[in-house]
Amino acid sequence: MNNAVTKMTVTTADTGETIHDVPVLVNYHVNDGYDWMDVIGEHGWVVIPSWGCDGWDLGQWPYVMVAGTRTADCIGNLFGMATYCEGDVRTTFFRTKARFWSALSEQAFYHWTNGQAQGPADLPGTAAEMPGRYRIPCTLGDAA
Repeated sequence: MNNAVTKMTVTTADTGETIHDVPVLVNYHVNDGYDWMDVIGEHGWVVIPSWGCDGWDLGQWPYVMVAGTRTADCIGNLFGMATYCEGDVRTTFFRTKARFWSALSEQAFYHWTNGQAQGPADLPGTAAEMPGRYRIPCTLGDAA
């Protein structure tokens, strides 16, 4: 592949399964975050720009970003989440969409409470206490 993506054996964070030959995002200290976005897009990954019912920022582009992918193996769906922070990348896989969304919500909470992104004004003390409307992908309707 290239220096942003490599095939590896991973263990799913939610079910503890070992999965072989999964496209994993790895550290990328070449160019910048916008370049990283282009490179990972060629391998089925997409940077998630916003999270929650009103689409609050998820990260601080191009320095801090969160990416996701959905793939599958012979058992079923696999959901991947990667965090990018100035070239340092951490990738985690989940078997269930619910656990994937929970991990994305935890990332959003982290960025919103650390001042790396603007989030809802009424956040609770922990990510686990966030109401459901903050724990979902942003879906915007058509312009009027």
